[in-house]
Amino acid sequence: MNVGYHCEECEEAVFFATTRRELQWLKRRQHIVAEVAGHLSSGLDAWMADGLDFLNKHGGHSIVISER
Repeated sequence: MNVGYHCEECEEAVFFATTRRELQWLKRRQHIVAEVAGHLSSGLDAWMADGLDFLNKHGGHSIVISER
């Protein structure tokens, strides 16, 4: 089973190799993760960077965590 974000307004979804708990953590702390990412020379884990991109792209939309 994979978990990911689903934009209820755009019907776009993206799934990651991580846990529901980690995705909830990222969604709640999006602004903090974005700030930290700017200071890391090694970058974020791939799922974090991709998740942050998705959340930024769909800012203001209804985003839910879904499973497939």
